[in-house]
Amino acid sequence: MQEQTEREKMLNSELYLATDQELAAMQLKAQLLLSSLNICSPDKLEEQKKIILSLFGKIGTNFTIRPPFYCDYGCHIFAGDNLYINYDCTILDCNHVYLGNNVLLAPKVQIYTAYHPINPELRLSGKELAAPITIGDNVWLSGGVIICPGVQIGSNVTIGAGSIVTKDIPDNVVAVGNPCRPIKTV
Repeated sequence: MQEQTEREKMLNSELYLATDQELAAMQLKAQLLLSSLNICSPDKLEEQKKIILSLFGKIGTNFTIRPPFYCDYGCHIFAGDNLYINYDCTILDCNHVYLGNNVLLAPKVQIYTAYHPINPELRLSGKELAAPITIGDNVWLSGGVIICPGVQIGSNVTIGAGSIVTKDIPDNVVAVGNPCRPIKTV
């Protein structure tokens, strides 16, 4: 049986080395695309869209991403139709990030699939972990929201500004706080 690559380990939520040659090359490719996107003139919308189509793993129709935008690889981000990402958002896509249809991200939203081992000796080895994130349809993440690794957010959800989402959020709720929790059904 062939040993898994570091990328395969990363996408399987296993310990991996982010300094791996394949991963480093993928990150460089993404950083070059992001550099072009983030300095692209605001009147060059078609050029911006081409860059985003080259960056994301998949993206539906009718999307807007306001620079600056940051991610690790881009190719692990899969988005539906009508995606809106406002200024200064970061998606650490060391594992898959699924964004449903009609997802709105306010400024400074942060989506983190990556994390480090709690054990200090293991952490010093340089190995990391990543867990996928899924966000359903018709979701609004308000300003400054942070989504932690492995979280699933249901459909028809609003997450209040500044919330830190550490656990799954069910469908049809407004959720706020640190840690984020549902406060109202919609």
